[in-house]
Amino acid sequence: MIPVMRPLLGEEEALAAAEAVRSGWVAQGPRVRQFEEAFAASVGAGHGVAVSSCTTGLHLAVHLLGVGPGDEVVVPSLSFIATANAVRYTGATPVFADVDAKTGNLTASTVEPVLTARTRAVMVVHQAGVPADVDALKALCEPRGISVIEDAACAAGSTYKGKPVGTNALLAAWSFHPRKLLTTGEGGMVTTDDADWAVRLKRLREHGMSVSAADRHNGGAAVIEQYLETAFNYRMTDIQAAVGLVQLSKLDAIIARRRELAARYHELLAQIDVDSASPITAVRDPEYGTTNYQSFWVWLPEGAPDRQEVLAGLAERGVSARRGIMASHLEPAYEGHPSAPLPVTEAFTARTLILPLFHDMTAHDQDTVVSALSATLHAPHLTLRG
Repeated sequence: MIPVMRPLLGEEEALAAAEAVRSGWVAQGPRVRQFEEAFAASVGAGHGVAVSSCTTGLHLAVHLLGVGPGDEVVVPSLSFIATANAVRYTGATPVFADVDAKTGNLTASTVEPVLTARTRAVMVVHQAGVPADVDALKALCEPRGISVIEDAACAAGSTYKGKPVGTNALLAAWSFHPRKLLTTGEGGMVTTDDADWAVRLKRLREHGMSVSAADRHNGGAAVIEQYLETAFNYRMTDIQAAVGLVQLSKLDAIIARRRELAARYHELLAQIDVDSASPITAVRDPEYGTTNYQSFWVWLPEGAPDRQEVLAGLAERGVSARRGIMASHLEPAYEGHPSAPLPVTEAFTARTLILPLFHDMTAHDQDTVVSALSATLHAPHLTLRG
C-alpha cells in the first residue's frame, strides 16, 4: 500500500534523541532553547516559544490577547477542528467564514461579512501549506482593532511575497505532528516579534512560574519561584527539540523534493481526459507565494463517483488516500454554530481528496497513484493519454 504520508526520519534523529537521553536533561531545557532560536530565525520571527502542540500554541495566542467570554474570533470551518477548539478553550465564540476555492484559505472578502462589534481576532489558516493573503486580512482587520493570528500548522517553509510564512506575524502557531514536513512526534511553536509577549508565553506554558525549571537548575543559587498567574502545562521536551533541530536542517531539501513531486503530479494529472464540465484540478502556488505542498489535494470532477467510493477504489488498487480537509461546522461539536453561508467550504470538503506525497516517493509510486485514480473514476469516462 502506498501511504499518504511518511515522515523523513533516520539515524541522525535517533542519535540526537539518544544524546538528549544520555545527557540526563530530557524535560524542557537547553535543546528546547536552541530549537526555539533556530526555528524563529528560519521563519523570520524575533522569538520562538516551543509548546506541546500547535493546538496549545493557538490557545496561548488567543489567551495572550485577552480574548474570552462574549468575544468572537473568525476562523475557517475548512480546517482541522483544533483551529476552532482553541478559540472555545478561552470561552470565546468561533465564527465560521468561507474560503477561496483555489487556496482553501480565508480572504478579506470572505471574512468581512462575519465581522461584528464583538470580533476580537481573525485566525487565518495557511491551509495545507498554501499561504494565505495575510496583508489583505490585516488591511481589513487592523483599522478595526482586530488582531490577526496565523495558524501556520502546515506552513513551515512556505513563502509569502518572497519571505517565509510567519515573517512579520503578530502571532503564528506551528505544528510538528508527523503529518507535517518537520516533525518532533508531537509538539509545536508560537512565533512573534514582541519580546514581552514571548516572555509571557514562556511563563504561560509553564504553570505561570516566574523562573523556568531549567533556569532554576542552571542558576546555582537556590531560587524560590513564584506563580504569577493561572497558566498551563504546555511544555516541549528536550528529546523532541533534539529531533526538531535535525529536522530543521533538512527542511529545505524536504520542500524541494515535495515541490518536484508536485510538479510531476500536475503533469500526470493533466494527461487524464475527463468527460465532464469540470476537470481534475489540484493545489498550486497562489500568485503571491509558494506552498510547501504539505498535502497534495485534488478536486474531483463533477459527475465522478462519490468521494468515499473513490477512496475505496484507490485502496483496492494499493493507494492510501484521504478525504479532503474537514469542515468543522458539519461536525456534531459545532452544530448550529454562527457562520456565514459556506458553499465553497462544503464543496471543498465533499469533492476533494488528498493523494500520497512523501519524500522517498518514486516515479513508479506516482504512476501507480494516477493510474489508480483514472481507473477508479471509471474507464468509459476517463482515459489516460499517452
